[in-house]
Amino acid sequence: MTEGIDPSAAPSGAGCVECEESAGWWVHLRRCAQCGHVGCCDSSPSQHATAHFRTSGHPVVQSFEPGEDWFWDYRKESGVRGPTLADPQAHPAEQSAPGPADRLPADWRDHLHP
Repeated sequence: MTEGIDPSAAPSGAGCVECEESAGWWVHLRRCAQCGHVGCCDSSPSQHATAHFRTSGHPVVQSFEPGEDWFWDYRKESGVRGPTLADPQAHPAEQSAPGPADRLPADWRDHLHP
């Protein structure tokens, strides 16, 4: 196993774990390549994927967006190569991004992080 990557770890769900618990919303999703935790990206208001790295030490995420398969290593602050992870590879295609659509505030663009 590559350090920080466990190909057998399934994603924790179809949305950001913490946003789902708090009825929040996200821009894009990132999946921890070590444990499968799904968190929201750094453009999202709560930035849960990076928070997961900081609390867990799990260094590598993969995009959890349909059609994307890139990996990011927080320690190296750069993209890295990785293996195919356990399915599913992305959130359901019919799930909106940003989303979930029913929780987006009308001024959601004003809440994005650059």
